[in-house]
Amino acid sequence: MEPGGVEVDEHFFRHESGRIVAALTRIFGVHNLALAEDVVQDAFCRALEVWKFRGIPENPSAWLMATARNRAIDVLRRERTARTFAPELGRFIESEWTLAPVVHELLGPQTIKDDELRMMFSCCHPRLAEPAQVALILHILCGFSIDEVAAAFLAGRAATEKRITRAKKVLAGSRKLFELTAADFAARLSAVHRALYLLFNEGYHGASAESAVRIDLCREAIRLAGVLRRHPLASTPTTLALGALMFLHAARLPARLNAAGDLHSLFEQDRSQWDMELITEGRRLLDISATGTELTEYHIEAAIAAVHADARSAEQTDWPRVVGLYDMLLAIRPSPVVALNRAIAVAQQDGPARGLEEIRAIHDLDRLGTYPFYPATLGELELRSGHPQLARECFCRALALARSPMERRFLERRIAACVEPGH
Repeated sequence: MEPGGVEVDEHFFRHESGRIVAALTRIFGVHNLALAEDVVQDAFCRALEVWKFRGIPENPSAWLMATARNRAIDVLRRERTARTFAPELGRFIESEWTLAPVVHELLGPQTIKDDELRMMFSCCHPRLAEPAQVALILHILCGFSIDEVAAAFLAGRAATEKRITRAKKVLAGSRKLFELTAADFAARLSAVHRALYLLFNEGYHGASAESAVRIDLCREAIRLAGVLRRHPLASTPTTLALGALMFLHAARLPARLNAAGDLHSLFEQDRSQWDMELITEGRRLLDISATGTELTEYHIEAAIAAVHADARSAEQTDWPRVVGLYDMLLAIRPSPVVALNRAIAVAQQDGPARGLEEIRAIHDLDRLGTYPFYPATLGELELRSGHPQLARECFCRALALARSPMERRFLERRIAACVEPGH
């Protein structure tokens, strides 16, 4: 605990960064996004200087916002004749009498929440490819550095910086943030859903070189999905299903790694460590999402996660139900990864030989060539079929594809388990 009874961690600064940048961009105009980011950086530097000696204030969020607000007013005063700002500010920044009150109003609590949502939709501009949309959300709304965004997607720093720079130029061409009105809202909502889904997946099943689990990414995805749910236009059955999926998967995070930082598969996890509050909230959102007429991949994936949450062990899981849900998911969003997960469920239901048959029948199997858990799954099923040497070969192939120390240690344990009978 720090002075003032508040513990401030990296997540706090990430969260505040996204909120304040979005709010200041509303004032400065999206073409001045870099200026908004500079003002927020100044506020953070000021906080580190002041809090080091005075302690953290009782309300650090309000302190940061007040500092950023005062800095924004200084910038507007200094540059209002040399720079164009948000068109809607217009005549208000021309008068000293109206400048400060308008800035105070635009940085009010409810306005900030709306601005964060506007920024989320702005990042999902239709002219941007999906990876660029997610990169912008990570960088602007989640406060991730260029290096961290690059690491999240196993991309080079230079390429990532170019992608984000190009994406910001597209935003700058808009001149203002996306308006939260019914017109065009639905068209971008699906892109926002996809971006948040990918953000959560990157945290849960990530390819980071440092860790197979990035809880910070999961937390940011859950937070932004919450912002989405709280807006009347965005709180659709699909949005609720996406939230349910995140909560039900996040409930398993405490059991995904052991005390030594080793990765545990679903079948190895101590289910007593699963977070029941998150499971309850996930089920609640899933139930509400079912009241609409939409049936999306998020509904089905959340339903699969709910079946796992209902089971006391892997053996007690309703595997026929899981297989049926994967059949539905393949019909809506076919992919070799979904087919691989379905094959695992078939193996649990009908035995490893049937699981191996299903894997061999997967369409576009070559697309799994660099995915370490494809050969790892073959290894598990060969081991269960009584073929330890074949299993070992599969696990060794998987080890060569491992993306993090956690994955390598996990696969090394599986290799060690491949013992010939009599040895």
